[in-house]
Amino acid sequence: MKKVSILIPVYNEAATLEAILKKVEAADFCGLEKEIILIDDYSTDGTRDIYPKFPYKVFYHEFNQGKGAALRTGFENAAGDIIVIQDADLEYEPADYSPLIKLILDGHADVCYGTRLAGGKPSRSFMFTHLLGNKFLSLLTNILYGSTLTDMETCYKAFKADFIKGIKIKSNRFDFEPEITAKVLKRGARLYELPVSYYGREFSEGKKITWKDGIHAIIALIKYRFTD
Repeated sequence: MKKVSILIPVYNEAATLEAILKKVEAADFCGLEKEIILIDDYSTDGTRDIYPKFPYKVFYHEFNQGKGAALRTGFENAAGDIIVIQDADLEYEPADYSPLIKLILDGHADVCYGTRLAGGKPSRSFMFTHLLGNKFLSLLTNILYGSTLTDMETCYKAFKADFIKGIKIKSNRFDFEPEITAKVLKRGARLYELPVSYYGREFSEGKKITWKDGIHAIIALIKYRFTD
């Protein structure tokens, strides 16, 4: 394996995009060549003015479709042997990716998740409703799919490219997380979790996920248990 593709879906992140890109640039991805792919999901806050400052591939959506749709565009255009997901905010620390990728490079994992709930890393206190929702969704995942995940909704996911590219993603919005988790588990992925840091945002700071996305996640978990 020679290259890692870092997929960064972006929607109205002008305040944080430059800072996170510099962190991604500085991070060690186990010595692999980095391919950074930005997918702009129709940002309207000046985010698009930032892209020319960086020498990365940028794909533009002509209307807002959601995180799942942005990642679908990213997967279709990624050339790396390993593919990882990075949000455009500053909630996660790119330096935490190296241990996740190493599990794949060492032949242990097909998929590796960075869990915010295992301890051992800095973690900003969750909003109580978000913590309850996260724990419920992870529990429902484990009941439906016979897994032992602690943080199904985590952004930080690393995949062997030849494994993930065989999976068709249908979800357009935040229900990408339960859909991809359901499908990798149903395909017998060797899935590992490792602790990662979490510097969560409040809604006033730009956080976008809401309780409605939790309802869609429940529907997706049940739906994809019985269908692809």
